[in-house]
Amino acid sequence: MVTGPRPLVRQIDQRLTALIAALYPDERKRPGFGRLAQEIREKTGGTISATYLWELATGKKRNLTLEQLDVLADFFGVPPEYFFNDQVAERVDKQLQLATALRDQRIRSLAMRAEGLSPEALDSLLKMVDAARAMQDLRPMGDIPADSDGE
Repeated sequence: MVTGPRPLVRQIDQRLTALIAALYPDERKRPGFGRLAQEIREKTGGTISATYLWELATGKKRNLTLEQLDVLADFFGVPPEYFFNDQVAERVDKQLQLATALRDQRIRSLAMRAEGLSPEALDSLLKMVDAARAMQDLRPMGDIPADSDGE
């Protein structure tokens, strides 16, 4: 006998919460579930109640209909598979992480200044950034797969 949530719906709450945080990184400016439900309705024409969004985000509910899944995917700009496919979720999460980082002007400036440098110079810069992250006790960053850099 299986106890707990089934594998396909196990992480809906975590994935929904991650999407909300990526779209609204500043917690102080993050809309409540009522406002979020309104924004979803305005952007997609689909309806999900504030209460139901809260229940999904907190793991109290996990039974999404295909229509609700489609509305959430449309609103957040992710494929519907994001909510139940680990490989898709991992790929999208890396893209969201990059998009979130690029909101910082200093990170964009570093990236723009690195454009045109030789592969050796770029490798040296990566080593310096890795060393700076280690000095600040930040976790190492995995490499971005080659297929996501436009080559």
